[in-house]
Amino acid sequence: MKTKAICFPLCFITLLIMPMLGAAQEKPNVLLFLVDDMGLMDTSVPFLTDTAGNPKRYPLNDWYRTPNMERLAKLGTRFSTFYAQSVCSPSRASLLTGQNAARHRTTQWIRPSENNRGEFGPMDWNWKGLKASDNATLPKVLKADGYRTIFLGKAHFGPLGSEGENPLNLGFDVNIGGGSWGQPGSYLGMDDYKRTVTKPGVLDFQVPNLEKYHNTETFLTEALTLEAKEEIKKAAASKEPFFLEMSHYALHAPFMTDPRFIENYTSGEYGDKAQRFAALVEGMDKSLGDLLDVLDELGIAENTLVFFVGDNGSDAPIGDMYQVGSSAPLRGKKGTHYEGGMRVPFIAAWAKPEANNIWQKKLPIAQNFVQHQMGTIMDIYPTILDMLSIETPKRHIVDGVSLGENLKGNSNQKNPEMFLMHFPHSHRSSYFTSYRNGDWKLVYHYYPDMNVEKVKYELFNLSKDPYEQSNLASDDPVKLKQMVKLMKAQLKKEDALYPIDSSGEPMMPHF
Repeated sequence: MKTKAICFPLCFITLLIMPMLGAAQEKPNVLLFLVDDMGLMDTSVPFLTDTAGNPKRYPLNDWYRTPNMERLAKLGTRFSTFYAQSVCSPSRASLLTGQNAARHRTTQWIRPSENNRGEFGPMDWNWKGLKASDNATLPKVLKADGYRTIFLGKAHFGPLGSEGENPLNLGFDVNIGGGSWGQPGSYLGMDDYKRTVTKPGVLDFQVPNLEKYHNTETFLTEALTLEAKEEIKKAAASKEPFFLEMSHYALHAPFMTDPRFIENYTSGEYGDKAQRFAALVEGMDKSLGDLLDVLDELGIAENTLVFFVGDNGSDAPIGDMYQVGSSAPLRGKKGTHYEGGMRVPFIAAWAKPEANNIWQKKLPIAQNFVQHQMGTIMDIYPTILDMLSIETPKRHIVDGVSLGENLKGNSNQKNPEMFLMHFPHSHRSSYFTSYRNGDWKLVYHYYPDMNVEKVKYELFNLSKDPYEQSNLASDDPVKLKQMVKLMKAQLKKEDALYPIDSSGEPMMPHF
């Protein structure tokens, strides 16, 4: 009897503790919040810093209203220098593979209906995008580790009829809104999220899987957010860890009026289009806040890691394409080889910091911190795998590096502080390779006359000239030669394809 009296409370306490331990050991959720065409300056959060390393506000930071980005930035770490490709499809493939565009060879945005290589683009560039046989995609790797994988919004992983057209083929359990489109036909539910006026052969760009919102006043950004909240609730109820890619069509054109926020932008400072663009920004920001709120309400915020990132530089309808404008004080915008075309916002945070959470102990993230060491969109893949102690799939090369040390508030000596942006196609900037190494940046133009400055080389010292106003190619031939050599070596390492000349031969860069 005495033994039983002791055993009962001990057994009872054990039964109470075991579920608690099981709950504590749950894998963390990952929310990847991806914003289309969002540059570094399309926000009220200051990412750029002064000479002392402190965040510095510029006029565009005072134009936009993004209180939930500010909220997330206070919870975690933001990077002052974070690179993506200058157009969307290459960045989106890099996010899911950890590879640079030169390696996965989706080096141009994917046109849904035809090959978009350009007159002198490489014949065998990967215009079909990601494939069902790509077994190392991030959702497939996480799904194999027990995750529920959810995709919402813009996909743009492959053209019409391809395997990559449907995110379900790439490892996602759920796809709401994702197809081959790079933009919505309309942001309006009353338009059924498609173009209302089309010509023969012109696609309607209808956003799929949102029929319940057709013929309603629900703005596209809000519809996707409502669906994301429901998917989070389902995953939480099932006790499954989830990987959710919330991939908004905003801020891509058409710059349609989000009636919820347009009244906040009535000044004529930047013009009507810029006002509509700013309302799209604030609508996106509300979505971020709504998702953070639902994580709190469900009691899973402390176990949810959030990444916020843009897929390429800004396309805000402000200023000149190649000068200081939409990304001021940075030069250029989406599709160009300048910093404004390639620099994007990046924030990483636990949705609710909790020092005793086992996953936050494994990946502690400095709060309200600005990291000055360079990061790239390729780094998100290895950062997630590193946190979860998942080995990189065999024979899959990853070009990114884990940001774990950076997120702690430290510099990472293994980070090469190098970024290669290879674009062997025609666009706003055409047929170029941009190579950043330390403070220096080289741009090599395969067809100089097709680019704004009409020169083969552009060389900038970004520590002294962060806004790319002084081309040093003629002034420093020794550094130019060194940078060309390093760029060529990196292109070879990534097995890059090159533009072709008029006879169809690849144009290798030379000095």
